[in-house]
Amino acid sequence: MELRQLEYFVAVAEEASFTRAAERVHISQSGVSAQIRQLERELGAVLVDRSARAVSLTPAGEAALEHARAALAAARAVGEAVGEVTDVIRGRLAVGMVAGCTVPALFEALAAFHRDHPGVSVTVTEDSSDRLLDRVRHGRLDVALVGVPVAPPADLASLVVVREGLVALVPEGHALAGTREVSAEDLAEHPLVCMPEGTGIRAVLDLAFADRGLRPPVAIEASSPLAIADLARRGLGVGVLSASMAAAHDALVARPVRGTDGGAVLAVVWAPAPTPALRAMIGCCERAFAVAEARPAQPRGRLVAAS
Repeated sequence: MELRQLEYFVAVAEEASFTRAAERVHISQSGVSAQIRQLERELGAVLVDRSARAVSLTPAGEAALEHARAALAAARAVGEAVGEVTDVIRGRLAVGMVAGCTVPALFEALAAFHRDHPGVSVTVTEDSSDRLLDRVRHGRLDVALVGVPVAPPADLASLVVVREGLVALVPEGHALAGTREVSAEDLAEHPLVCMPEGTGIRAVLDLAFADRGLRPPVAIEASSPLAIADLARRGLGVGVLSASMAAAHDALVARPVRGTDGGAVLAVVWAPAPTPALRAMIGCCERAFAVAEARPAQPRGRLVAAS
């Protein structure tokens, strides 16, 4: 039995898919399948039920899963303990970020981390904020940049990067273009183009409507800020984005959404008791975001916040 076999088995169990597991561990799907079959032969039991479209574990697989996780954790702990003594950090770091997000400071932090700790393999995963939070809580990601409403979750350690409100984006001549700000009642009279559920921006919008006893009239959902702005420009609905996202689209009129000031929060989150690699990455994030905050305002045309 090899550690890589256990790693592939855990990946298949957590992803419920050989394809996604192969992407996660960066080998071919056939390679993952072959290693798990070898593990099953060595254990004398089938661990994975392959009969359905969604992969699931057999009772034997369920019994083996936590022990496999524990074995992998123990192996990582050996490397971390040695690294602490020798001051050389090795291993892996799994980083998550909201889909469609381009935050230069995060990339600068990753570059600094890689420069200082070349022995650590880094993976970056894009997803919605709610799924990223779930992955951090379950140990499938070490750290993630997420968008959340109001404040980061209390059960995770966090570094708040941005607090801002939402804005409505409309073309010149639109009924809302002549107002100084818009309310949930104003937005309720128009079809909306916004982020999907599970994103921080959408959660802030839903809360603003719920406070007024309303439901947002969402006509189109899009995960890309550029798509939302383009659809709004074409008159398909009122676009809703964060203030910094909207600043990249000066062809549209941006009006603040009342009651959302500071409600959209962009934060780096991680689980308590970080590993040496994670502690180093958090330090890189703190320095990179501090430098970014001290710089002059970002020029128009650059996306600086996320869902």
